[in-house]
Amino acid sequence: MTIQINTDNNIKSDAAQQDYFNTQISEALERFDSHITRIEVHLKDENGKKDGVNDKVCVLEARLKGKQPVAVTKNAETIELAVFGAIDKMKAVVESAVGKAQTH
Repeated sequence: MTIQINTDNNIKSDAAQQDYFNTQISEALERFDSHITRIEVHLKDENGKKDGVNDKVCVLEARLKGKQPVAVTKNAETIELAVFGAIDKMKAVVESAVGKAQTH
């Protein structure tokens, strides 16, 4: 599973943070590794330099083998909370997609 992290100009991201998010995503979705070819992570701050409530956004898009991509979005106070919330949502979506495929 390949993980690609993209950020907008308002998100400060360094190699350590990207490695951390890569590890968290890989471990959380490890059991679906045979079904997922790629994960794209899009991180953005909707308000830019202005303060705002839940203005940090994480969009996770999973490319599933032989299926249409699935995506989830999570808004939160911090980028970390947005990523972890999106991971939880993605686990549920992928589990549902994989489960449906196995029953048909």
